[in-house]
Amino acid sequence: MAFQKAVKGTALIGGGAIATVFGLSQFSQYRNKHGALVEVQAAEVVPVKNQLPTREQQILALQTNSEFDVIVIGGGATGCGCALDAATRGLKTALLERYDFSSGTSSRSTKLIHGGVRYLQKAIMKLDFEQYRMVKEALEERAHLLQSAPHLSAPLPIMLPIYKWWQLPYYWIGIKLYDLVAGSQCLKRSYVLTKSRALELFPMLRKDKLVGAIVYYDGQHNDARMNLAIALTAARYGAATANYAEVRGLLKSTDPASGKLRVCGVRCRDVLTGKEFDVRAKCVINATGPFTDSVRKMDDEEVPNICQPSAGVHIVMPGYYSPDNMGLLDPATSDGRVIFFLPWEKMTIAGTTDSPTDVTSHPIPTEEDINFILSEVRNYLGADVEVRRGDVLAAWSGIRPLVTDPNSKDTQSISRNHVVTISDSGLVTIAGGKWTTYRAMARDTIDAAIQEHNLKAGSSKTMGLRLEGGQDWSPTLYIRLVQDYGLESEVAQHLASTYGDKAFEVAKIAQVTGKRWPIVGKRLVSEFPYIEAEVVYGVKEYARTAVDIISRRTRLAFLNVQAAEEALPRIVDIMGKELNWSEQKKKEELETARKFLYYEMGYKVKTDQLTDSSEISLVPSDIERYKKRFHMFDKDKKGFITILDVQRVLESISVQIAENTLHEILNEVDLNKNGQVELNEFLQLMSAIQKGHVSGSRLAVLMKSAEENLRRRAAIPVDRSGGGV
Repeated sequence: MAFQKAVKGTALIGGGAIATVFGLSQFSQYRNKHGALVEVQAAEVVPVKNQLPTREQQILALQTNSEFDVIVIGGGATGCGCALDAATRGLKTALLERYDFSSGTSSRSTKLIHGGVRYLQKAIMKLDFEQYRMVKEALEERAHLLQSAPHLSAPLPIMLPIYKWWQLPYYWIGIKLYDLVAGSQCLKRSYVLTKSRALELFPMLRKDKLVGAIVYYDGQHNDARMNLAIALTAARYGAATANYAEVRGLLKSTDPASGKLRVCGVRCRDVLTGKEFDVRAKCVINATGPFTDSVRKMDDEEVPNICQPSAGVHIVMPGYYSPDNMGLLDPATSDGRVIFFLPWEKMTIAGTTDSPTDVTSHPIPTEEDINFILSEVRNYLGADVEVRRGDVLAAWSGIRPLVTDPNSKDTQSISRNHVVTISDSGLVTIAGGKWTTYRAMARDTIDAAIQEHNLKAGSSKTMGLRLEGGQDWSPTLYIRLVQDYGLESEVAQHLASTYGDKAFEVAKIAQVTGKRWPIVGKRLVSEFPYIEAEVVYGVKEYARTAVDIISRRTRLAFLNVQAAEEALPRIVDIMGKELNWSEQKKKEELETARKFLYYEMGYKVKTDQLTDSSEISLVPSDIERYKKRFHMFDKDKKGFITILDVQRVLESISVQIAENTLHEILNEVDLNKNGQVELNEFLQLMSAIQKGHVSGSRLAVLMKSAEENLRRRAAIPVDRSGGGV
């Protein structure tokens, strides 16, 4: 108690002055300026389209409009935010995205809506007012984002474990200042935990030398769905919004007043049909994230690069690695980076790394980065929690578009804030920034565009504006879905938290199961609440590839690559019916989606843990034990087992498994792909499981269970997500 009082006294003396200088005056100014306007601004703009236009209608609008006020290039969070800001001001707006909305960095984030605790620390330590302003703006925008899409976002408590006594007052002051800078926009007040209470809330935590913990609050969201909600809202406000619309070049004309060439539109290609056409506009905005410089060079080949891309890798692990509603922050990793360890979609997400990279549309997570994250996670979890490489269910890399400010005297220094630049020909570029501040970035960009191009529009109207699905959402909406449609409670909660008040539209098209319960809603895979109706609805939301469905309309690829692969054939069949795909097109979609999972979502690095060259490092007694288990199936001593061998053993213990499922189970371990599992391959599997490189092997679980049940003649369960052996 005396210690806590001392800590608070220190905070009052050391933090009060800083907070007074940096926080209170600006908070009052912001409150006076925006507080009374939030609901008024939201009420001034009414969507013009209750029915979402089809993609074909959007493409037609792009082709037939003589001139737009604004064309936005880039369908990430910032680009979609620019389109929404412009459309709600009454500007005739077009939004063009080369791939799918949120297909790049915006879907590959840490899923946090935050102001940046570490940036506030730097602002105070270096007396950097610019960095402080960035944190303050981010905290204001955090509150807006949580309000604008309450179905997609929520506050999340994050624990900062303390292992040295001196760190407790140090971090406590910093976190309290974070609360203070947020002012009335503070989500919930931070607090200190004793060691016992910290372990009660986060039982997986490493106990030795633990002093206590500090808990603070930030926001969390479903990033790809949030991005899509912004795009769909822009479409409802009249923006001609098209994915798979690639900008091939910029159009220019001579300005009669100045005699200079000015950007007046773009050459666009419909990626799905190959058709090219011109789209003209008074203003073109470059909001392409990591691809900022490629569009700038369309305008001027000699312009120097301003984007310095950095790769951030994340991994997803089973939900039992973290509590359901408590994240963890490692403020100082072994190499000085910050690692978050967060519950997300009933799984656990860990990341991120930060390393220089080349700009690519298909970033790939590396084994080195995955192992670095696992190593940092091990440092904070108790010795009784075995952190296994095999528990990495998915992994991805996102490219962070850090920028240098070309208008700054020091053009080499990285700007942590966003930068709006305008070229001599009038191309407006928005670069840098962060997910949380997308709305403020869009506001500043459209303000600059209006001034540069003399567009007739008022001030931004997006503060307080509800995004797609948020208008009539409530925390109990899912109950109506259960009662009115007969959906499983888990599925209903998922639909409500993904689509908001549009969840009823998904429920209406859900198929009857033929079971007593649930009445409707056929799952794509058993362990996730995604249903087949979401594929049909995803097509209405402009999904045009299987990858769009598994990664952004649902999040299967980000949660479990094996589950995503299992769902693919059914997804492709449903999309084929909706989009009239040929059999050849279906095969191409399957192949493309599997390639996406293999390289971009970590399936390759996962399967590399068990190869035909994997080392067998088992003690002799284990080798003998596993040989006996293998020979229970290989009765003829052939040295390998086939589907027939497995079926024979299963029949003897009265278990039936579909033949195609058995094919999948054996194929996971058939390393040389000859249609059979050899003794050496089985021993490689068991060795990899013992080392933690592989987990959840269906064949290993099946064979162990069969061995036990042959002794007692009982039924065995077989589930892909079962544990190790």
